[in-house]
Amino acid sequence: MQVRDIAEAIVLSEDIEFKLAALPENIEDSEPGPALRIEKPGRPPELEPRPISEAQVPSVAGYHDPVQRPRILHSFANHELQAVELFAWALLAFPDAPSAYRAGLLEILAEEQRHTRMYVARLRKLGGELGDYPVSGYFWNKTPQLTTPLHFVCAMSLTFENANLDHTTDSAAEILKAGDRKTAEVIEQVHLDEIGHVRFGWEWLGKLKEPGQTMWEAYCANVTWPLRPALGRGRTFHPTGRVAAGMDPEFIRLLEACQRDDPQGEEAGD
Repeated sequence: MQVRDIAEAIVLSEDIEFKLAALPENIEDSEPGPALRIEKPGRPPELEPRPISEAQVPSVAGYHDPVQRPRILHSFANHELQAVELFAWALLAFPDAPSAYRAGLLEILAEEQRHTRMYVARLRKLGGELGDYPVSGYFWNKTPQLTTPLHFVCAMSLTFENANLDHTTDSAAEILKAGDRKTAEVIEQVHLDEIGHVRFGWEWLGKLKEPGQTMWEAYCANVTWPLRPALGRGRTFHPTGRVAAGMDPEFIRLLEACQRDDPQGEEAGD
């Protein structure tokens, strides 16, 4: 099977179990085909993206309330489901990207599938199911601006997933306080994988940027409003994950100095 075939099927399928199924072995990428930019994912009716105003999520502090726990876990699962779809989307949108870049997208796609499955499993332990609550398409709303492979990694790897290094750190700690060790362990595993995803974006930022640009200059030039460096961090900044991802100290310093000032409805997470 060709990468293009499985990527297109993942994006367009309305079958969530299919979207999250382990990728076939021995996928080939010898026929990436022409660029294809899909406007929205296939979803069952209960998971059709809704306006962010209709899909508000309690802060992670609400996890101490058993009534709010399923809603919060549901948002984590939707965050990862969008990532599954968008890494598949990028394989279709950028057929001419370097083969190593495309191989990296495919590897991350498989990890995003696993993350979603883990969150759905925890959600089910709490008596919930994916589709119980309205979901936003926050990540999907940004695809019109993702016109190059560099734009894509600046948005996905260095903004959304970069911020998730902070979100997962804080979420795991708060959920552990609520006594849910198993969910905290899932979030900690997601955090470890996110370090690798941020490293992927960092490495390709270095390879694809203009000669003479610093890494920070290149990032700022290729992250498109309303995305911006301030959304590449959480309200509490934890540098350790960025160091592990290979970021240089100056980039980390400049990112930490950004003011996280979300306007209403503009969250780097779900």
